[in-house]
Amino acid sequence: MVKNLLLITVAAYLIPALLGWHNINAFLGLWHISSPNFKPFQFFTYMFAHGGMMHLLFNMLGLIFLAPMLEQFWGPKKFLTFYLVTGIGAGVFYEGVKYAETIPMKNQIEAYVANPNPDDFAVFMSKYAPQYYNSIYDFIEYYGEHPQAGKQQSVAYVYQVYEATINVPMVGASGAIYGILMAFGLLFPNTQLMLLFPPIPIKAKYFVLILGGIALYSEFSSRGGDNVAHLAHLGGMLFAFIMIKLWNKDRRNFY
Repeated sequence: MVKNLLLITVAAYLIPALLGWHNINAFLGLWHISSPNFKPFQFFTYMFAHGGMMHLLFNMLGLIFLAPMLEQFWGPKKFLTFYLVTGIGAGVFYEGVKYAETIPMKNQIEAYVANPNPDDFAVFMSKYAPQYYNSIYDFIEYYGEHPQAGKQQSVAYVYQVYEATINVPMVGASGAIYGILMAFGLLFPNTQLMLLFPPIPIKAKYFVLILGGIALYSEFSSRGGDNVAHLAHLGGMLFAFIMIKLWNKDRRNFY
């Protein structure tokens, strides 16, 4: 099953690239639920799309190094169930949190459009688009000096920020790979893993803690412009933890 998943995922990246289908991620990727591009099947297909060769390589290395022991332990059917549930669960978790985050943004946009002013515009941009703040700093200064003249352009900017937020698809098997990592750490906690960078041994349970901590810190410290879906990583680990705990309660389930 690990081999089949590897072949399918690599083929999903290489075949469209060879055929020149450059917009394949727009079809397979998981769009924000508020985006007109969102389709329910994307909760499944996003796992088989990747943003580049290095993105694909590191995810597949995780699959190759960690997943075979889990498949041997569970069997192919149970391993596939785990892989799909953690991958889809990661997407659901990511979408749920992102949707909840956009609700106050939409409310603030509606309030701003009803009463546009330089102070609220600066607050909005610093909160929801800090990565663009410096690039439009001259406009912010101009808006402060000419409130009436800058209103229409400022309204266009806040709508552009919202569109940029919901119209970026998430791709990659990272959620499922982080789920595999969590399962490996829970089932084989004292197994020694050899890191690539730096090449030192580390127990699986500590490796899980470190990567989980990095994902958590990266999500809460992000100030925009970060293309890594840390929430999906956390979602994959969360669903993996829940599944392992549930399966450990029912030892009669050996499929």
